[in-house]
Amino acid sequence: MSQTMQPPQVQSIEPHGGELINLEIANEDAAELKARSGEMPRHTLSQRELCDLDMLAIGSFSPLDGFMTRDDYRGTVEDMRLTDGAVWPFPITLGANGLDCDEGDEVALFSETGRLMGILHVEDLFTRDVKHEARETYGTDEEAHPGVIQIYKQGEKLMGGTLTVLATPDRSEFSDLYMTPATLRSLFVERGWRRIVAFQTRNPIHRAHEYLTKVALEVVDGLLVHPLVGETKGDDVPADIRIRCYQTLLEKYYPMQRTVLSLLPASMRYGGPREAILHAIMRKNYGCTHFIVGRDHAGANRPDGKPYYGSYDAHYIFDQFEPEELGITPLFFEHTFFCRSCGGMASFKTCGCDKSNHVTLSGTKVREMLTKGEIPPVEFTRPEVAQVLIEGYSRLNVKKQV
Repeated sequence: MSQTMQPPQVQSIEPHGGELINLEIANEDAAELKARSGEMPRHTLSQRELCDLDMLAIGSFSPLDGFMTRDDYRGTVEDMRLTDGAVWPFPITLGANGLDCDEGDEVALFSETGRLMGILHVEDLFTRDVKHEARETYGTDEEAHPGVIQIYKQGEKLMGGTLTVLATPDRSEFSDLYMTPATLRSLFVERGWRRIVAFQTRNPIHRAHEYLTKVALEVVDGLLVHPLVGETKGDDVPADIRIRCYQTLLEKYYPMQRTVLSLLPASMRYGGPREAILHAIMRKNYGCTHFIVGRDHAGANRPDGKPYYGSYDAHYIFDQFEPEELGITPLFFEHTFFCRSCGGMASFKTCGCDKSNHVTLSGTKVREMLTKGEIPPVEFTRPEVAQVLIEGYSRLNVKKQV
């Protein structure tokens, strides 16, 4: 007599390093630290540092429990590994230029608006070669690179140590979309999802992105659309406009019971291959088992328009690690497009038609069309999304003129 197989009990994937970090202190325990903070050396966090503090606080950067000391810093820069051997691709650092403090001190960390955000328990003060770090992590020391210039602005002197977080940045707008790793993990278990694929984006989702997320959704239980809404370049589409694009697209064109939209308040580093690894690790901490890596992931262009990284460098870097070292499965996608001859979305893997049949537009061209109030072709973007973008850019132009 045959027996009906019961599905296994749903459990979350293990976070990177085995423990989901939480650095936020309870309110009743924060009073004493707040009272003493006025006597501590004071450091004002840059926007990048504030985003990193936020990621450390909620466990997105697990297993890190603070800003890096020199050993973890060196291991990350040289070998993409922490001192315990865990894979980690980018140094998470805190500047100390002009600050009078010693090892063993506590430093009060403030936002640019003067809000006390946390206390660093200083374990290490050290200097770095900023150009060497830039070349190792970004593959260039050119100031034109948006990630490299942040290293230079932060300076040579760094302080590292464990962190106690008293506050995180304001999330009043779209507050229901900011979900911590712990919250998303619980949601995935509640929905019974065992296989979850994450999609990283800092742009509106056009038809090519929609295609690859839906292909990925065919082989998993659920999709996490996880746009990065922290610090980005000035010419990127503003976060509030992008969020409305995501909401519009998901509500109309995706199965809501198999999709979650959540915001990632991280800073964009534009680090190409190394950043693809960081993005994957972060999504593992949020409970995802799979991660989409597309063409030119987290890339940036030189002033002459030429890219800093090869189109698929972010694919190749995963070959440097054993699957169990990362603990999340990358799903690699090539360039996708609408083919008029095929009558649908395709890639060079599935379409052999002449390129003249492919509908592709540069980001610059799309922004030009939107600024003029022109809707891009339906083969490139959904009309409803284009309308949100046109209205958003129209409001921005009005503000600029006032």
